[in-house]
Amino acid sequence: MNNQTVIAVVDDDENIRNLVEAYLHKENYRTIGLGSAEEAWDLWKNDPPGMWVLDIMLPGMDGYELCRRIRDEAEVPIIMISAKDSEVDKILGLELGSDDYLVKPFSPRELVARINRQLKRWERLHPSQSAAVLPAVHTGIELGSLLLHPEERRSFWRGAEVELTSKEFLMLMVFAGSPNRAFTREELLGHVWGEDYFGSDRAVDHLIKRIRKKMDGLPLESVWGHGYRMREVQK
Repeated sequence: MNNQTVIAVVDDDENIRNLVEAYLHKENYRTIGLGSAEEAWDLWKNDPPGMWVLDIMLPGMDGYELCRRIRDEAEVPIIMISAKDSEVDKILGLELGSDDYLVKPFSPRELVARINRQLKRWERLHPSQSAAVLPAVHTGIELGSLLLHPEERRSFWRGAEVELTSKEFLMLMVFAGSPNRAFTREELLGHVWGEDYFGSDRAVDHLIKRIRKKMDGLPLESVWGHGYRMREVQK
């Protein structure tokens, strides 16, 4: 694990922020402390860190919205922290793309342990995801109006290039490899998030929703009581 990863800690409580950063410094992580989501969004646009620890209750833009914005643009480890401990709040955080959710008050040691776990998982999955899920092809995969270039990680729908996050691209590759097959949410979680993912399977629904929004008309269908399938794409 590379402890040179820069971790952004976003919390409007300076005491909590300083405590978390102090524990991360003991683990030789580099940190950036921020008191608002607006500051964090500026950081994301100009010099994005390798991981985020986001408080939900922030002045102005909240942590949910910041998480959604980041996740709409890229895949990066995100842990949400909050005094909200209801199941609905946890599920919402996971649906919006967070990788973990920790309720305040929490042990800083537990947070560091979860950060270590997420980064180990991230480093393990990302170099191997393409090998585990994507077919070994050197040319584009064409299914009607859908064109995917695995080596370049580029995607085209109806002739126009569409910017996808790594998970969105991997999800499409899973469907493209088996057109018309119905996948369960659990199968899709295993392919895209990894077998050790422990969050809600609603993360699949959120990712599918994002893909549909970016590729309007893509025949990516819900299979009632089962999961999803992509029918053979017609030109």
